[in-house]
Amino acid sequence: MSGPSLRDLTPAELQKQLQEARQEVFSLRLQRASGKLQNPARVAAARRTIARLLTALRERTPAGGRA
Repeated sequence: MSGPSLRDLTPAELQKQLQEARQEVFSLRLQRASGKLQNPARVAAARRTIARLLTALRERTPAGGRA
């Protein structure tokens, strides 16, 4: 997902995608540990997706998510 399309999503949708991306990273890490991971670059791509989602979420909170 790209930056502009992430900004069109609601915070609830972003949270749902964040949860799915974290589950994907977990699954990929298990595959890597068992030697069954076909494309190691997917791990890095999934982590970047998580960073993009967190950035989009933080942009919506006042003071950048700080209390």
